[in-house]
Order: sequence, then C-alpha cells, then structure tokens
Amino acid sequence: MYYAHVLVAVDLTEECDPVVKRALALCEGRDTKLSLVHIVEPMAMAFGGDVPMDLSQLQQQQFDQAKERLDRLIVKYPALKKEYSHLTYGQPRQEIHHLAKEQGCDLIVVGSHGRHGLALLLGSTANDVLHGAPCDVLAVHLVKRT
Repeated sequence: MYYAHVLVAVDLTEECDPVVKRALALCEGRDTKLSLVHIVEPMAMAFGGDVPMDLSQLQQQQFDQAKERLDRLIVKYPALKKEYSHLTYGQPRQEIHHLAKEQGCDLIVVGSHGRHGLALLLGSTANDVLHGAPCDVLAVHLVKRT
C-alpha cells in the first residue's frame, strides 16, 4: 500500500526532524504529494482563555517566528515544497483534521514523545490527532534530547 497525499504535522523544534525524515522515506520513489503543517496555538488557549491583556502583538511575533522556522525546515529538506506548506492559528487537532480532509490526505504523520505520568493523563497532540482523524495516522516515536 502506498499513500497519495501525506500531511506532516510538525512542532518546529529540533525534535521534529525524525518526523520529516520518516515521511520523506515513506514517499521516496513514489508519486506522493507531501504537505507540511504547523499550528500556532492562540496564546489565550495557553492561559485558559482568560487573559486580562491584549496579546495580539506577542501572537504576531510568535506567528512570524514560526514562519521563519517553517521556511528553514523547507530549505533543510528540499523535497518539501513551500507551496504545500501551511501555517495557521488554532487548536492543533481540529486544524490538522480540517486540513487533512480539505486537502484529501490519506495519511497524517505526527511525532509522539511516548509520555508518562502527568503528561500522559493530560494527553498529547499525537493522541488528539489520532482520535477522529479522517485518514490513517502514523505516530513517529521521538526521543527527548537532553
């Protein structure tokens, strides 16, 4: 089985390299479209939505920094194409599902830290993406760099 359109969801940290490499390996030698996405979470979500100040300037800086990191990732991996890269605001699970459905993706590739303890109870982006995904999901195990 091969996939026609793979969506790679990255967090833009150095730890996302194995996710990109795995997606590239899956697509190697095939006529597979590869899309890349990073979701910038609204800062208000991190504060529970009750923030007594205007975060729009900080949010724009966060978005601009994410765009720069996404551009660097595309330069680092020439098989990734700028025209198939997506940067958006929102809740990662919802935005990744929406984009996968909208773009007709048949596989989503995400990184997974294999969390334990409190992080396991609170969940993870990979777990969120898995549930309710409109297509197959590949969770690439990531090793935390120390």
